[in-house]
Amino acid sequence: MDAETLFRQQWASAVGGDGSANAERLVDLVVETYRLQAGKARATEHRFQRLSHDTDRLKGTLAETTAKLAEQRRLFQIVLDNLPEGLSVFDAEQRLIVCNTRFRQLFGFSADDASPGASMGWLIGKVRGTERVEQKVSRLRDASPQGGHIRHREWMMDDGRTIRSVITVLPDGSNISIHADITEERRAAERIAYLAHHDPLTGLPNRISLRERIDAALLGRKPDEQIALVHLNLDRFKSINNTLGVSAGDKILRQVAERIRMSAGAGNVLARLGSDEFAILQSGRQQPWNVTALADQIRRELSEPFFRGEKAVELSVSMGIAISSQDGTETDILLKHAGVALSHAKSSGGKGERFFTADMEAQIEARHALEADLRKAVEREEFELHYQPLYDLSQQRICGFEALVRWNHPTRGRVPPLEFIPLAEEVGLVVDIGRWVLRRACRDAVYWPEDIKVAVNVSAIQFTDSDLPSDVAAALAEAGLAAGRLEIEITESVLMENLDEALPILHVLKQSGIRIGMDDFGTGYSSLSYLRRFPFDKIKIDKSFVNGIVEDKEAFAIMRAIILLGDALGMRVTVEGVETAEQMALLRSEACDEIQGYHISPPRPAVEVPYLLSQLPEHERFKAS
Repeated sequence: MDAETLFRQQWASAVGGDGSANAERLVDLVVETYRLQAGKARATEHRFQRLSHDTDRLKGTLAETTAKLAEQRRLFQIVLDNLPEGLSVFDAEQRLIVCNTRFRQLFGFSADDASPGASMGWLIGKVRGTERVEQKVSRLRDASPQGGHIRHREWMMDDGRTIRSVITVLPDGSNISIHADITEERRAAERIAYLAHHDPLTGLPNRISLRERIDAALLGRKPDEQIALVHLNLDRFKSINNTLGVSAGDKILRQVAERIRMSAGAGNVLARLGSDEFAILQSGRQQPWNVTALADQIRRELSEPFFRGEKAVELSVSMGIAISSQDGTETDILLKHAGVALSHAKSSGGKGERFFTADMEAQIEARHALEADLRKAVEREEFELHYQPLYDLSQQRICGFEALVRWNHPTRGRVPPLEFIPLAEEVGLVVDIGRWVLRRACRDAVYWPEDIKVAVNVSAIQFTDSDLPSDVAAALAEAGLAAGRLEIEITESVLMENLDEALPILHVLKQSGIRIGMDDFGTGYSSLSYLRRFPFDKIKIDKSFVNGIVEDKEAFAIMRAIILLGDALGMRVTVEGVETAEQMALLRSEACDEIQGYHISPPRPAVEVPYLLSQLPEHERFKAS
């Protein structure tokens, strides 16, 4: 039963069942009123329910937004505090708005120091370091009439660090700054700048720095002042690296630099130009006497032995000297002329100094031209071999030939070996020439009688700058020549410069059947000691020992002793430079094995070898015409 029916029943009971029209209308009016009130109540209830729902939804949205903002703030703080550089933001009144942990770490601020609201001036006052404002300002592209700009500052901290600040000043006066520790970057830059002007091994100025010093000295030279430039080069220093190793060589170079520094004194500029090259710039008066005295002092200092453990290393030095203004007023010219003088000092045997002269330059230019021609000669194989007989005294016959290289220049004609061989060794062409000589000699010898050998000289450079055993094996294989018919002749310098590497190579060659001979025996102070280190097949006595053996008893005694030594060691003895019948007869009487010299024959072209073999009877010598 609904509320209206119930109300009508209750009303009828109350009025005693009176169903008058007025009563009915009154009931209708009350019911209608009730209906209106009930409807309003329901509408109000519905509105309240909707409002409550909207409020709950707004509360949820607000809570969600608040959580998102909190998460964003958390992420922002994480990002801010994990930036590799420091970050700070100041308002227009130079009050700190925000900063990160790295900013506080760089400048040593506590969290209380660098809190929002702290003034920039107060923070700067707490920095333990010195501010250096860089003169580097750039304008910002900004629509504002005032625009903005970027400033760069550096802070030299008391603990040695360098901090760079890049400050972006906005048009309203606020700023955003990035701060970075550039200590390592700055040190690396300084190191690069240092290495650009200094030698890393000795700490001396390098070639670039020397040029700058020469430029300054020439520019500031007084009318009565002379500038001397000394170009120094250690003689045969490469052998030290080869025998003792590069590390030991570097240690000796540092000692050399220190000795030269002490000799040069504080008033002169010492520089290292290369591996074993140095230079000294000396300014002042009384030249060339001052620079001569300096050169003498350096030579004396470097003549004292250097020690590597218990091993004594002896050095000598060559020096080239140029003096301004007489030898040039420009840096390039002065350097060039000092180098020219050094080249002449080296070519004269080293161990001394040479002053530049105008004639030297012409000779150097001629040398450079010869070097260029020699390179072309190697490419075009403009060489040929001449052969000088080796004569067996006991058998009275030719037993072999020594191969001697000759260069027939297309315009210069015959270039003497003493002129182009040292040049080839100096510029690194002797390896190619030596390889060609080996191939050519083996190809020629294969057409000779099988009991005729061929001897080939090998330079020290071929032991260090090539694979000599491979070159020899290739030459023999290409020609089809038996290994026992090839003799390799080396000088004492091969062993002096690189004993530790040369001995294994010699053993490899000897084990392959090749004969090994020591050339120019007796001219070096260590010849006897090397005979103990390696079983040579032959020793070849230098022609300087032959001169005077007929007339000079002492010379004859030395020759006899060497022959007896060779016989005792089981080594054949060959004597070079035999030019007379008397010398030949005396050597035969002393049981010398072989002789070589113009008395038998001068070197002949390869085409004449058959003629030499056919025209030399076993019972008489061949006399060159």
